[in-house]
Amino acid sequence: MVDTAIEDAAKLAGGNAASLFPRTDRTVDEERLHRKQNLAAAFRLFSRFGFDEGVAGHITARDPELTDHFWVNPFGTHFGHIRVSDLLLVRHDGEIVHGDRPVNAAAFAIHSQVHAARPDVIGAAHSHSVYGKTWSTLGRLLDPITQDACAFYDDHALFDDYSGVVLDLEEGKRIAHALGDRKAAILRNHGLLTVGQSVEEAAWWFITMERSCQAQLMAEAAGHPVLIDDEMAALTRGQVGSHFAGWFSFQPLFAKITREQPDLFD
Repeated sequence: MVDTAIEDAAKLAGGNAASLFPRTDRTVDEERLHRKQNLAAAFRLFSRFGFDEGVAGHITARDPELTDHFWVNPFGTHFGHIRVSDLLLVRHDGEIVHGDRPVNAAAFAIHSQVHAARPDVIGAAHSHSVYGKTWSTLGRLLDPITQDACAFYDDHALFDDYSGVVLDLEEGKRIAHALGDRKAAILRNHGLLTVGQSVEEAAWWFITMERSCQAQLMAEAAGHPVLIDDEMAALTRGQVGSHFAGWFSFQPLFAKITREQPDLFD
């Protein structure tokens, strides 16, 4: 893993610095539970941040053993109520192999194709958050106007099409193709999609991308924001936009939401 400013700081931390890095010694069952716990926590955080919109939105976690299966929220359950025990395990052909609730057809159409196209992706997140869907109507990529936005510099895509609710697998394939090897995509007239090599990373990229959309909308409403130059934006992306940086940035949020809402572990 390439060192970053955040990773360097973690390595230099006093005390038990090893606790600041992802564990790699879990059994398959332990890793499955870990991913499901982070998935449930991500939904609670999305609810806290107002990313829910009726029944829209979904976050997925690839199963560590059945790698052509993913865990996802049941259709019609509020993000703020989701517990580990509520999560569905869905095969990439649409078969629900664990759980007795229906799966959102759009969640399956998008996430099955993203997971299939990107073996490196463990987590993927999409919702109809206010600033993300507002920014998506402009049909533009985000500009590097803040340090946080630089995480997405030359590392997000625009899916420049809209053909209604995504229910067709071919539409999911086109979204996955537009995403390519990047960490995020702006779905025009729809919203944001983020991915990561952990559930934590995917959730954090969504949270900070939503805020970056908000920041650019506010900046452009006030005037003409000054862009960070390309060389410095690329440097900053390396410092704040790595897989480790995404994973690590989620950790304080996980600690906060699980302390406040421990029932999510049920």
